[in-house]
Amino acid sequence: MTSSKADAAREVRSYAIGYLLALLLTGFAFGAVYWRVASATTTFGIVLGLGLVQMVVHFRFFLHITLGKSSRADLQLILFSTLIIALMVSGTLVILFNLHHRMM
Repeated sequence: MTSSKADAAREVRSYAIGYLLALLLTGFAFGAVYWRVASATTTFGIVLGLGLVQMVVHFRFFLHITLGKSSRADLQLILFSTLIIALMVSGTLVILFNLHHRMM
């Protein structure tokens, strides 16, 4: 029983660390935009970089995908997630550019 309690405690600690890192990264991104720490292009790069780091944090702490030798299922999960995100972003951009074209 102590092994399962130790595993549960490790799991909770992993989620807590991931949650705190996600909050910090989100706060830094909002702070960079709110206080205008750099030019618009640099701020965009900062937010994009923080978003990529946050994606790695989510993969590691919430999806439990490590940087070690990953299994086939983990690779399929990452590829499918990338496909869904690409579809959502490209669909949103198509809609926004279409609306922009119709409004101008």
